[in-house]
Amino acid sequence: MNARRILSIATALALSASVTLPALGQAPRSLKMQSSWPASSNAQDHFRIFADRLDKVTGGQLKAETNVAGQIVPAFEVLDATARKVLDGYHSISYYWVNKARAAVLFAGPPGGPFGMDHTDYLGWMWEGGGHDLWIEFYQKELKLGLMPFPGHPSSPQAFGWFKRPIKDLADFKGMKCRQTGINAEVFQRMGMSTVNMPGGEIVPAAQRGVIDCAEWVGGVEDLRLGLHNVWKYHYTPGLHENNTIGELTFNLEVWNSLSPLHKEAVRSALRDAFVSWTAKYQKENADALKELQEKHGVRVLRTPPDILIAYLKAWEGLAQEEAGRSPFFKKVWDSQRAYASVVVPAKRFMYPPYSFAANYYWPDRKPAAAAAKKK
Repeated sequence: MNARRILSIATALALSASVTLPALGQAPRSLKMQSSWPASSNAQDHFRIFADRLDKVTGGQLKAETNVAGQIVPAFEVLDATARKVLDGYHSISYYWVNKARAAVLFAGPPGGPFGMDHTDYLGWMWEGGGHDLWIEFYQKELKLGLMPFPGHPSSPQAFGWFKRPIKDLADFKGMKCRQTGINAEVFQRMGMSTVNMPGGEIVPAAQRGVIDCAEWVGGVEDLRLGLHNVWKYHYTPGLHENNTIGELTFNLEVWNSLSPLHKEAVRSALRDAFVSWTAKYQKENADALKELQEKHGVRVLRTPPDILIAYLKAWEGLAQEEAGRSPFFKKVWDSQRAYASVVVPAKRFMYPPYSFAANYYWPDRKPAAAAAKKK
């Protein structure tokens, strides 16, 4: 073997070692992170799936602590705590920050999609339509916070909510005091509802004390785990206030910039993996939960009256248009989402069959009257 051949082999081995063993000699790093969720929350499961995947794809070199709400800071303080580097990052949802700027809701998959978009459409806007760049601009330039956000868990479509008595129309819930959060609370207030903001872990105790008459949390397995069936028996679904909600996993900007390029890609890959893995798991868990709520706990799972859903969309549109008139940045994001949806939503409606079309063929949706007649 000649000298040139030996040198080529030696160089290749050296390059291989530098690529495949980048972490030799480096101590594993642990990121101090916290969520806004109670330990029982399915959203917390997504956080754990992400952390487990990150640990595995980095060979244990980068880990994420999955602290639950209140373990380090209160549930609604994770954003400020991360900006101050009390936390390295958090797992939450951006509509919790509307008290800082209304545009926060637009990065959580706002009501109606927005504009009819589903999860795939919304992620398309985020990744292909400039949405992620706008989100970074929102935190770093509009709010002047050193944060780096990413889309997190798709905790939707969410149910309309739980009520102490049946509702047939808008008049039935006017004056009721309900747990709602963020800008959704303002929309419901326009529809005549009295709202109270509180973390998920406080809903059941508040209901038991008679502080609230109804609440919206998530739906399905999330609501079962939280124990909402123990205080109310009327559960309405679907809702359009969070029919396309997507959470966030956000890092302190200095912490993010301190990660190696390899670890940054590992974070992105772990997040996308967790999105798909958790969604598949979540769908089956929701189906099982609805069955258990009805058959074991005597919950009445009912369809939300369509006029209430239409009224919600109209109230939301009115609020969003007002905000777009006040805030140039809100309008910038709102217009961007509308432009993207104007292309993808009509196309998908044309190309994709309605989910109910084949579902009703194989699993007819029995009406109560038909079911009663069949028993006779």
